[in-house]
Amino acid sequence: MKLDSYWLDTAPAGIQASEGPVDGHVDVAVIGGGFTGLSAALALGKRGASVAVLDAGRMGGGASGRNGGQCNTGVAQDYAALRAQLGVERAQGCYRAYAAAVDTVERVIREEQIDCDYLASGKLKLAAKPHHLAHLEQTAELIRREVDPDVEIISRDAIRSEVESDSFYGGLLQKRGGQMHMGRFAVGLANAAARKGAKLFEHAAVTSIAKDHSAYRIESSRGTLRADQVLIATGPSRHGPFGWYRRRLAPVGSFIVVTEPLPSDLLARLLPQRRSYTTSRLMHNYFRVTPDSRLLFGGRARFTASEQPSDAKSGRILQANLAQTFPSLSHARIDYCWGGLVDITADRLPRAGQHDGIYFSMGYSGHGTQMSTHMGQVMAEVIGGNAAANPWRDFDWPAIPGHTGKPWFLPLVGAYYQIKDVFY
Repeated sequence: MKLDSYWLDTAPAGIQASEGPVDGHVDVAVIGGGFTGLSAALALGKRGASVAVLDAGRMGGGASGRNGGQCNTGVAQDYAALRAQLGVERAQGCYRAYAAAVDTVERVIREEQIDCDYLASGKLKLAAKPHHLAHLEQTAELIRREVDPDVEIISRDAIRSEVESDSFYGGLLQKRGGQMHMGRFAVGLANAAARKGAKLFEHAAVTSIAKDHSAYRIESSRGTLRADQVLIATGPSRHGPFGWYRRRLAPVGSFIVVTEPLPSDLLARLLPQRRSYTTSRLMHNYFRVTPDSRLLFGGRARFTASEQPSDAKSGRILQANLAQTFPSLSHARIDYCWGGLVDITADRLPRAGQHDGIYFSMGYSGHGTQMSTHMGQVMAEVIGGNAAANPWRDFDWPAIPGHTGKPWFLPLVGAYYQIKDVFY
């Protein structure tokens, strides 16, 4: 079993990264080479801007290359709860932003001809308890009436036509969206940005950003760069002088296992529609079939950061959950196990805008595949002068009380969620 991301391990080589030192002067420096940063670099390059992207590791090697590979509409929160919190109009705006994000991903793949095994199959949220289905039915009615008519309830009687498991009592199907190979998408997006002139600097950890007359001076482990504008797209990264952002994000570990390749007839019986799936529990699981016929099974197995010993322990929990969900896979070999950090905000909605003159976009709270790609494109517009393009411009972002940047509270949150799951 490899303690590595399946996406990164099976991604093609050949990112057009810059070999020389970080130096010179550019219009925009992008800090973070995930989907937000690479998408922004692509969009800015199309506008004629000179761009440098700096990442502490490899392009797409952080959260962008360590997630479940789902790309679907629907906010991280339950829509009914979001509506109660924000009101109908603002909740609709959030939902539509995520729908637009799916469209952005599909457009970028099409325009840049990115070979990433994209499959438009939608997402099915599975009711883990009978009363969860009743709540999903109410939510579906609200969504259909207010924002998206293309959702469907799968009844308890019909659920086994979608998932051959005794663990579920129905589900909410959102047909817009799909899934893809994260590593292939990252490589394709990076090279598309490079074709538009972006300089991509890997293993260039940023150590300071300071105002320097009318520009910014960015110090990194590979040299010094000056830029007229800066976009922070680091997500939950713990590298660099970004304490203001870290105090506003809870970096929660999410963990994934991937099986050996499975017989096609077995997968056709277990998951005939090949959708993206997530369960309704607070300590939820999510799963899907990979392009080479493996089952990817993930979730918030433990509330902790992602480190290799922790990843292995979480992997054993996920393997047990996988066997409980699909008993026929109880003896399937696990080939990959890894973890990643999810940059969760207090209300589980993204944040984007400016702080001290520097642009930022992050806080995707587990729905980053589509929103990060979308917000990279959006922030290119914002940097170009169209502040109204930002759907999160009116959301304030106070620090999480008592949070200094190190998530000391995660075990307490995990214990709370485990107890609440018993009664929820």
